[in-house]
Amino acid sequence: MTERSAHSSSRDANHFVIGPSSLHWEKDCLTIHIKERAVPFGQAVRGTVRIYPERLFNFSTALDDQGHHHWGPLAPRARVDVKLSHPDLHWQGNGYLDSNEGDGPLALDFHEWDWSRTELSGQRTAVIYDVRQKNGNEKLLALVFHPDGQVEPFAAPPRQALPQTAWRIQRQMRNTDQASLKLVKTLEDTPFYARSVLSSELLGEQVTSFHETLNVPRFASPIVQWMLAWRMPRRS
Repeated sequence: MTERSAHSSSRDANHFVIGPSSLHWEKDCLTIHIKERAVPFGQAVRGTVRIYPERLFNFSTALDDQGHHHWGPLAPRARVDVKLSHPDLHWQGNGYLDSNEGDGPLALDFHEWDWSRTELSGQRTAVIYDVRQKNGNEKLLALVFHPDGQVEPFAAPPRQALPQTAWRIQRQMRNTDQASLKLVKTLEDTPFYARSVLSSELLGEQVTSFHETLNVPRFASPIVQWMLAWRMPRRS
């Protein structure tokens, strides 16, 4: 995701350049070189992230009725190795790599969505996309990605309310009941977007889920678009 101008970005089959940062494939590893500046004081952010997918998926599906926007997980499960020099941070863990693409602005087709990713037993990964469209229709994607490449839909549990964020965004999660759903930690809290870690129940398992909520009217508001320039570079 970038707001840099077209002349600041380029790509081919194996490389993707965004301003001073870049991504490229090295055999089975996606290597991300980060060379950016942080806000508010312009401190350096430098380092490398390497993503080792357990399996690549060639799966994509529409998120809206008109088919203007598509999503697909390239690697539902992956091993991630992070080595930053500025600041001096290093860690390894489990990760996920997906792709969103669209033929127009999000604000034309969406009102809000809740998304979650959950690692299940048997090296399976479950993803739920709970979409409320601008036309009033809802679209629900509930899919399990198997290690053999199979993609299996499942019946998602009912929608449960989570605590509002400090910016008063209403988060919701598909879960069996309210009692077994717990907010573990809010990782990111912005005027239009929240990312959280949840303890939840899915397909008969007690699991930890990564969750996000996007409020599109907030995102499209003039004040938020003005604020984004302070967080996301718009030129090299």
